[in-house]
Amino acid sequence: MSHHKVPLETFPETFGSTTELSSVALGGKVVKVSDEFFAAAYHLLLVEPAPSLKGQFGPNGALYSGWESRRHNPAHDWCIIKLGTTGTLVGFDIDTTHFNGNEAPAVSVEALLSSELDERDLTSAQWTEILPRVALGPSSRHLFKIAETTPLNYVRLNMYPDGGIARFRVYGHVAPIQPADDTEAFDLAHVFAGGRVVFTSDQHFGVGSNLILPGRGKDMGDGWETKRSRQKSHKDWVIIKLGAPGKLEIAEIDTAHFKGNFPESCELHALSTASDVPESDSVAWVPILSRVKLGPHRRHFFQLNAFPDDVFTHVKVTIYPDGGIKRVRIIGTRGAATTASPDAVACKFMHVLPLTPEAFSPFGQVIQAYGDHASAPPGTKITPANGGTASKFHKLALPRACYPEGMNATSGLSIYRCNPVTIVDGHVNLAVLERHPYTNQAFIPMGGGGFSEDEAIREPGNTYLVVVAHTGPDDKPDLSTLRAFIASSAQGIMYNTAVWHQPMTVLDKPMDFTCVETQIGSGEKADCEILDLDSVIKLQLPCVGSDKVHLLD
Repeated sequence: MSHHKVPLETFPETFGSTTELSSVALGGKVVKVSDEFFAAAYHLLLVEPAPSLKGQFGPNGALYSGWESRRHNPAHDWCIIKLGTTGTLVGFDIDTTHFNGNEAPAVSVEALLSSELDERDLTSAQWTEILPRVALGPSSRHLFKIAETTPLNYVRLNMYPDGGIARFRVYGHVAPIQPADDTEAFDLAHVFAGGRVVFTSDQHFGVGSNLILPGRGKDMGDGWETKRSRQKSHKDWVIIKLGAPGKLEIAEIDTAHFKGNFPESCELHALSTASDVPESDSVAWVPILSRVKLGPHRRHFFQLNAFPDDVFTHVKVTIYPDGGIKRVRIIGTRGAATTASPDAVACKFMHVLPLTPEAFSPFGQVIQAYGDHASAPPGTKITPANGGTASKFHKLALPRACYPEGMNATSGLSIYRCNPVTIVDGHVNLAVLERHPYTNQAFIPMGGGGFSEDEAIREPGNTYLVVVAHTGPDDKPDLSTLRAFIASSAQGIMYNTAVWHQPMTVLDKPMDFTCVETQIGSGEKADCEILDLDSVIKLQLPCVGSDKVHLLD
């Protein structure tokens, strides 16, 4: 196996577009080790750089953030690591930081592809050497490039004869995990699907490649965070190469743990190119999500603006002016490029997304409380109430009316008792929209409560649909602006004046709503226009309980 040592300063161009397959963030783990008397081998795979523990001692001696074995091994020590996912390997970062005088003098690396259920039996497996024995030095990083291997999922790090290593990072390219069916939606940007972050404008506090990792992470350290900007109109951006060219449908922007340093807003662009790293300012970038505000410490879901037949290879996420994002999900299907027609039907099929204040803001307001007050939209006034037993979220929505003179209008509370609609093959049909030209209108579920928007998707109980659209130039619903949301019984909504919306649509079981509205006259149809759509639109409800890499990862 050919190999060569790589200068540390060339790391970005050598390994910058690869994936750290061994990282604990991807699920990498130590399955067996010959000896870890002084320091446990799991430290090898940690995301953060090794800190100094100088002057700290445990029962067996000085403490180190790394793997350290006993002295005087007559042969050599070894550590078997299962990679977070199967992939081809191209190199290593073998780091002896803070090990000075007790570092491992030399190492080699072996690998294999195994489906053995009992990982403990791998010591007797047929290992292949992919990095021959190389020398290490004290308290420094050692980068080695190798010829790209076949797909592998285990490595064995051998150190001669014993000693300490702080971190061991295995770089390569993921063997993508994607649905066999080209019509099945999945997260095209996910690292396990083959997505890669290929460019980042700034990653001062957290690296861009964190954006496509599994799960929602544990703190701000495993997201992407840029430095504070001091210039007017500043922006930062990251470019993601998708795991496969795809038709893009939904974006999820997660700001988990970023409570005071989330971006004020973001926008998304996409393009199709054979280039691995496209130019950031290329005129080929197509807007797929107009600039939208973001909130703290929560998931945001957005329908993307793309013609059904548009196929893209890269997505650029731009944040204003700076800040941190935990994860980016780009949901879509694989597809071959075709020419999109500007006269294409705007919508015959629509995904239903969790209701969030930011995505709903062009159409109205979401009325809900927040268990973590830091998750509330910026500017929300929250005060203690009821002698400290409650929190009051002030004026989340304001009733408004603007009706012609001479009309007898009164405001009041009404009750709607709604029975669930029929769900067929995970779809609800949308055939009618209505609007109220003179007033806004609020609906507050009665009973239940306690669900967050995430819980409403994962644990359905009392949920309902909220479907909205703006008015087009012909004074009818502009179906290109149609958006569909699923709301929990802990979320109320207020429609802005004259916003087209689906009549109240309950999914699970009967639900009562308090309606806050201004009625003209005795409640006749003077302020209610009802329109039958030319064709039925199928609303695709979110999947529940799936373990696939998709919207609910």
